[in-house]
Amino acid sequence: MSQPAQRAATQSLISKYINKETLKYVFTTHFWGPVSNFGIPIAAIYDLKKDPEMISGPMTGALVIYSAVFMRYALAVQPKNFLLFGCHVVNEAAQLGQAYRYLDYHHLGLLNKKSDAETKTA
Repeated sequence: MSQPAQRAATQSLISKYINKETLKYVFTTHFWGPVSNFGIPIAAIYDLKKDPEMISGPMTGALVIYSAVFMRYALAVQPKNFLLFGCHVVNEAAQLGQAYRYLDYHHLGLLNKKSDAETKTA
């Protein structure tokens, strides 16, 4: 691609995505609220590698409900906040993963441990 054509393509791309409306959006709570809220799902994804003994069942349940409510809220506000919706979709998936790990370790895994112990003693 020639340099003038490349410069024109770059200028077109910049004018398309970096404009007054985009900059106004970046400086709103509609943008920064979800961006700062992404710390919760990032932490939950990081915690998926940790020992399931450390998972709090009540807190995980609260975060599952919290994300479900705010997914609905993100689509109910005008204009719809798809960034907030995406944040809570990721958080919902991560928290459901944590909830499964919690249930498996504290409740479902106990059934397997008891049956293993019974077969060893029999």
